[in-house]
Amino acid sequence: MRLVIQRVSEASVKINQETVGAIGKGFMILVGVGLEDTEADVEYLVRKVSKMRIFEDEEGKINRSIDQVKGSILSISQFTLYADTKKGNRPSFTSSAKPDLAVPLYEKFNTSLEAEGIRVETGQFGEDMKVSLINDGPVTIIIDSKDK
Repeated sequence: MRLVIQRVSEASVKINQETVGAIGKGFMILVGVGLEDTEADVEYLVRKVSKMRIFEDEEGKINRSIDQVKGSILSISQFTLYADTKKGNRPSFTSSAKPDLAVPLYEKFNTSLEAEGIRVETGQFGEDMKVSLINDGPVTIIIDSKDK
């Protein structure tokens, strides 16, 4: 699985001009699921995300986790994180998992974060979504569960 994590002061997602998810301080996470991903990848990423210390403490050092700042997560499914751009100008997405694998892993990722006590808002898998955010910092982190 691949994640693009952005530290935000706020983020929201709209479908058909209706807001379906919104957060204040926290992470906006783009979540991509690959063909070979399993629940072990989910567990690894949930541990990383829930403990990642990229919020500032009282001394201005990046030293606090999302639970320490009482932040939330906006989780957005994003199959294009598995784009292969090696040949030509049109990306190939053959490494992206099909919905029958991707949806359960994406949902497990979200519910596992909630089980850690983090509020999680989401878009809707497979929908055309309009995501808005204010990147705080900016801080952007990319994690691939296969690069342990």
